Amino acid sequence: MRSLTSVISCLAALSSYAAAELNLSQPLLSKQVLSTTFTPPQVFKNANLVRTTNLDKGFPRETINVIIENIDAKPQSEYYLPFESSLISRVGGFEVKDKKAPEKGPFNVEVVGFDTSSPTEFYLIHLPTALAPKEQQTLSISYSVLSALTPVPAQIAQSDKQYVQFTFSAYTPSAYLTEKQKSKVKFPNADVPDYTTLPAEVNADKKADPQKQGSTFSYGPYNNIPAGAEQLVSVRYEFTKPITHASLLERDVEVSHWGGNLATEERYWLSNQGASLKNHFSRVEWQKTSYMNPPTSALKQLNLPLAPGALDPYFTDDIGNVSTSRFRPGVRESSLELKPRYPIFGGWKYTFRVGWDSNLSDHLRKLSTGESYVLKVPFLEGPRNPEGIQYARVTLRVVLPEGAKNVKYSTSVPIIDSQTSLHQTFMDTIGRTSLTLTAINLSDDFRDRDLIVTYDYPWTAGFRKPIVFTLGTFAVFATWWVVGSLDNSIGKKKTV
Repeated sequence: MRSLTSVISCLAALSSYAAAELNLSQPLLSKQVLSTTFTPPQVFKNANLVRTTNLDKGFPRETINVIIENIDAKPQSEYYLPFESSLISRVGGFEVKDKKAPEKGPFNVEVVGFDTSSPTEFYLIHLPTALAPKEQQTLSISYSVLSALTPVPAQIAQSDKQYVQFTFSAYTPSAYLTEKQKSKVKFPNADVPDYTTLPAEVNADKKADPQKQGSTFSYGPYNNIPAGAEQLVSVRYEFTKPITHASLLERDVEVSHWGGNLATEERYWLSNQGASLKNHFSRVEWQKTSYMNPPTSALKQLNLPLAPGALDPYFTDDIGNVSTSRFRPGVRESSLELKPRYPIFGGWKYTFRVGWDSNLSDHLRKLSTGESYVLKVPFLEGPRNPEGIQYARVTLRVVLPEGAKNVKYSTSVPIIDSQTSLHQTFMDTIGRTSLTLTAINLSDDFRDRDLIVTYDYPWTAGFRKPIVFTLGTFAVFATWWVVGSLDNSIGKKKTV
């Protein structure tokens, strides 16, 4: 268990997090610091842009498909995407791929910052191959925005519907001229009582803006939108689900070669960012509705899918063991259903930990040559609920056997910090090698991302602990024998 000081340090670090870049080994620092007078070179134009905003979860998920064209006389490979400074610190999972060749993987992306007086920052997208003059390329840009929904009204009764408001720009923010663009907003249902309408004159087709089709609204199309233009609009829609937010997730994965075991423990600091209760909580009313199971804005259950072969799960909180859990082992997937000690309504918090064991052979392989091992584990497991869950900060610690060295890792999750240190546990001599990775602004969409860790583990290191234990046991007995043979009597012995 970590000390109280360590936990407080982790919580204090939350106030300073900002947007993550996709450099897997560097901390969260802008590679460039620009003056407020900087303007991205107008070397590109957006020939066609379609943005899709999905609101079916407790956080907006944005997808921008844009055809960019080099309008300069020289090849260009740097594309800028602007964000407000207050927004970029809540953008997570930012990825850019070639729409026509997504299998090639994400592009290299970094945060470009200004001095503190600037309201705008940029993601700088490095194209893998510079675009020649008049050449086009289709980019697929995806990201999520955490803590972007505001409950309106802010307080509701225990059984009322919950409505949330989302504010965005109908013109997709861009550092370049956009010849044609459209924004689509997908709601979880058709109950959208309030939304901003724009004059038909701004619409290229001279139609009412937005156009409604079921639970999807379309703003646009708009023609020839200049760089930096924005048109703020708001939508308020029904979302009677919990808005689950984890301010911190600490995840430990401990490797034991001797026991052939992989022990996993996760510690959560959860809160519900939905509407708070207008009146006091009524346990009687809650029990009445539990039989009918109507939609509710309270978080009452978490479902954790685990890998096959998971064993000995446990679920505890600040009070102790929580018995309202259910574990279902399966051949393809195991399921751990957690019910918190109390329903978590808007503004309420809940801290707990959950853990389980797995067979190490399902995750670890030894290379045919040398003494190297490859460990493959999910970077993020955690709950999988329909409304989703957002993580402000995730700290993953992989504790390797004592004597492991030459540790390397690879993952597609945007990492902001990585450290290798020694972790002292019971009967250790020098301590176990520990790899600690930190990521921010993640969502449960990253559940399918793996972490691959390679390390060297000499066979002699495996006998370190038994040898130390044996020598320690002999030392105890030898000390006991020496102490027992000493004459500790008082006075001289009488002789006959």
